[in-house]
Amino acid sequence: MADATDEQPDRGGEVIKVASLSKSYGERLAVDNISFTIGKGEIVGFLGPNGAGKTTTMRAITGYLIPTEGEIWVADCNIRKDPLKARQHIGYLPETIPLYTEMTTRAYLGFAGKLRGLDSKVAQRRIDEVVEVCQLEEYLDVLTGKLSKGFRQRVGLAQAIIHDPEVLILDEPTVGIDPLQVVQTKAMIKELGRKRTILLSTHILPEVSLICERVIIINQGKIVAEDNIDNLSKILNTRKQLRLRVNGPSDQVRESLSKIEMLLDVSYHEPHHLLEFERDQEPQAEVNQVLAKEGWTLLSMEEVEMSLEEIFVKLTKAAEVEA
Repeated sequence: MADATDEQPDRGGEVIKVASLSKSYGERLAVDNISFTIGKGEIVGFLGPNGAGKTTTMRAITGYLIPTEGEIWVADCNIRKDPLKARQHIGYLPETIPLYTEMTTRAYLGFAGKLRGLDSKVAQRRIDEVVEVCQLEEYLDVLTGKLSKGFRQRVGLAQAIIHDPEVLILDEPTVGIDPLQVVQTKAMIKELGRKRTILLSTHILPEVSLICERVIIINQGKIVAEDNIDNLSKILNTRKQLRLRVNGPSDQVRESLSKIEMLLDVSYHEPHHLLEFERDQEPQAEVNQVLAKEGWTLLSMEEVEMSLEEIFVKLTKAAEVEA
């Protein structure tokens, strides 16, 4: 791909800084006094349930809307005081792709280049490059309105990088596209992240661990967690989880296991039972005793780490309780 290099990204300095950001829509507080920074070369996942404040925050970072309170800097440019200069450093793919459906892919990218102030020679070079990166060669002269959702998404990504920005803001970049396109889009984002800083939101949690190095989790307008994925698992995984596979009726097995005194929780996700204990407990012998007493065969037992999805659910539920 012409737009990527084999060099590792330079991870130094803050490229995005959000300080005490709040945004209200009338009486509704969509974003509530949040702050975070993203360093050069980072790919950061922005997670949260619907209505958590993700899109509002991303729109504020791109200058699409003005915060009620707080300040944002992109590449040392204050988005409130010098929005045009800040936007020169930003490529933005909103959840709803901004396509003119009566234009061909070629015409649309040329139009996007002009909007970004590229002269005709530079614009043509960049069109050639982004078309290769986004694998759009066969669709250059097809009306964007005739493209599938996956290829419309690629055209949207191409317009976001037409001016070769150092920052990419991607809002739900894989929503609604087929599994093959999801795989290809993730690969493109990883490549683009080799020389850019990327903030992306997603509801598809497995993608985060494959694409992102760090996550920011937001719920009800507040940041509830911010760390790299491995550290979040270690910090929150205060419980020991055992995954069992038992040759016995699942309801009866769960009922018998629930009588173990040190047990905190038990659930069944076919074909496994998942048991939770305090981290310092050693329940294996007692589990074996319960199963042997009932005459059931233990097929497997292993200790497992909390998944990203479990972390997400736990954090957002905790934040809702505190609220």
